[in-house]
Amino acid sequence: MDLKFDNICQDHLPISPWHDQHLARLPGINPLDRDDWIIVDSAFAGQMGYVDYLLSQRRDKVLAVDVCAGGAARELLEHILAALTVHKAYTVDAQCVHRPDGVSVALDWNQPLLTARALVQQDLCLMLPVGDEHVLVGGAMCFPASWSLSEKFMRPMTGIHEPVKEYGADLARRVERMFRMMRPEQDMYRANWLIYNDPDLHQPRRTDQRRTREKTPDQWMRVERQSLCKLPKSGAIVFGIHSIVVPFDRLSREQHDSLEIVLEKRSHE
Repeated sequence: MDLKFDNICQDHLPISPWHDQHLARLPGINPLDRDDWIIVDSAFAGQMGYVDYLLSQRRDKVLAVDVCAGGAARELLEHILAALTVHKAYTVDAQCVHRPDGVSVALDWNQPLLTARALVQQDLCLMLPVGDEHVLVGGAMCFPASWSLSEKFMRPMTGIHEPVKEYGADLARRVERMFRMMRPEQDMYRANWLIYNDPDLHQPRRTDQRRTREKTPDQWMRVERQSLCKLPKSGAIVFGIHSIVVPFDRLSREQHDSLEIVLEKRSHE
């Protein structure tokens, strides 16, 4: 990793998925106001600089779009531009968007998913129904937390979550039913959390690769705020992942204490 992208962290952790009751119980789905879909936080400049590097230098690793997702990708970019037009941190004109970090991004409608990812702080996945399940037909995944876009691309939800023991048959049915019943005006979000020994945001791994779980002197809390939106024309589900990474010393006292309780409980299970 280029050293200038090392240790990109937020100044605090705004949500505690292990502790907040409305997030802790799977699948932990909550309503989301569209005005809160696009977040700009203290790590924006650092994260977006890393995104620009990955999209230009490692595009084949972080971007994949099937031909069937072309219309959905364009529709997604339209919706993101609509949100940014009223966002106080952005300036939008006919040819480009001026990001909060001062970078101008040209609107490329021939590459709408890439353009969308270059505008916002969250990773973006597109899922369309194919047969009995929604399938990952497009992804701009710059900051994967121990999974690989190439391995998950064009796979259904059950295949994507194959290594996740909590994602059993019952939960899979509930999630698929929720996707089918979602309405475009019914945005939602959930969150998860992971403890890492390395703050790097770009951590792709295949299913047969395992990251170390040993406790080290320096550790980071990694939280993903995951948004779910349904596009009205294509019917695609947009899965957005806003990554938040903070060292343990930036957790609040309540976050520290509640985390210790959860980790102690896990150690006895």
